[in-house]
Amino acid sequence: MAGPTVVALAGGVGGARLAEGLQAHLGSRLAVVVNTADDCDRHGLRVMPDHDTVLYTLAGVEQAALGWGIEGDTHAVMDQLGAYGEPTWFSLGDRDLALHIVRTAALRKGARPTEACLAAQRSLGLAARILPMTDEPVATAVATDDGWLEFQEYFVHRRQAPEVRALRFDGIEAARPTPEVAAALDEAAAIIVGPSNPLVSIGPILAVPGMREGIAAARARGVPVAAVSPIIGGRALKGPADRMLASLGHESSALGVARLYADIVDVFVLDAADAALAPEIEALGVRALVIDTVMGDDASRALLADEVLRLLNVVGAA
Repeated sequence: MAGPTVVALAGGVGGARLAEGLQAHLGSRLAVVVNTADDCDRHGLRVMPDHDTVLYTLAGVEQAALGWGIEGDTHAVMDQLGAYGEPTWFSLGDRDLALHIVRTAALRKGARPTEACLAAQRSLGLAARILPMTDEPVATAVATDDGWLEFQEYFVHRRQAPEVRALRFDGIEAARPTPEVAAALDEAAAIIVGPSNPLVSIGPILAVPGMREGIAAARARGVPVAAVSPIIGGRALKGPADRMLASLGHESSALGVARLYADIVDVFVLDAADAALAPEIEALGVRALVIDTVMGDDASRALLADEVLRLLNVVGAA
């Protein structure tokens, strides 16, 4: 690996898009720690939605309009599963299924989830590494007026419609950062929290016992930590982060997100639309950087990544 590592924390489309911009500048110097609390088993196969969204994005094959899945994929297998009476609300493309088959086979042979994921990344020729936050099973559950729901039941099947009353991360007490994640934090020149849902994408990562301590140890060595807001003008560009923040008692704004991260970051990046919030964010003891954070294409992703890296004094492309 050429030079020190930059560690990004990510989950979902926003985090994946920033990771793509970072990979354009850093190549193998980038390690992306992804949320695994969304992982689930479908049709006997292990599916890792956040890892796979980042994987397909960094490989340049993601569905451009959606940000997840593989561009141009077909769904013949799902159609046939439906013919056999299987539920098909969690739709998996035919090419996407290949990854789940290969990964599940590796896990059944005794591979750690991290090992199975890194093998898939090598097969697709990724420069950066995508590291599951833990190898232990963790599962997000969502409390609604209908009771506790498994995350994908809430997120996909019910289309994020129920009001979220509480969250829990089952199995989190027994989880630990993987050796690869611990090493990346030890080697980090900078840490960047991506514009992902702070509650169900970044929240589980930070809840892994030892993760906050690893970030704190890096900061004690002088490693800068930045976070990019997923909320612009009070709204999430994708997903239910804004509604979740409000229903769980937080302010649905860049300031509300900054409050959640104030104890672990040195810099908070917010969109120009929220420039008026910068003084309140800086009152938290966090430096505010106001720039355009909307990532509509590859160029804007690379530009945002470049601005954040320069702010953190990380220079030099891959």
